[in-house]
Amino acid sequence: MKVRTSAKALIVQNNKVLLVKMRDDRGIYYIMPGGGQEHGETLPQTLRRECLEELGMDVHIGSLLFVREYIGKNHENALLHNDIHQVEFIFSCRPASLPSAPAEPDNGQIGSGWLDIANLSNYRLYPKQLLSILENKWHTLENKNGEDFPAYVGDMN
Repeated sequence: MKVRTSAKALIVQNNKVLLVKMRDDRGIYYIMPGGGQEHGETLPQTLRRECLEELGMDVHIGSLLFVREYIGKNHENALLHNDIHQVEFIFSCRPASLPSAPAEPDNGQIGSGWLDIANLSNYRLYPKQLLSILENKWHTLENKNGEDFPAYVGDMN
């Protein structure tokens, strides 16, 4: 199986984060908007397309915050994701328009919404480390001081 590259948007505003709401056999969970890069697309083009598809909105793309690898066989969904290896490029983004109906929601997507960062521990969230990133490192990431948080974070669930 090939390694897949994707671009993700970390959209934070007024101590809230905009996430995609998903449903699976275990219930509701939340992920960052974004998805797979298509041949000939730059990462910003991928991110803009995916945000239109999943959120129904355009975004202003800022800095690359960090790179996450997901190697499915190493994590809780190993049986389902055994053949998945994805490299995700997470960018700081700001809304360029108001959300509307998603153009092409993902399988399992049931909505999107702004969640209070202070309450994120009440939700099933992927990657799981996103909670600690937003609670503890957001200021560093947003200002790109970089020493406290590396740009490449490795294989994360």
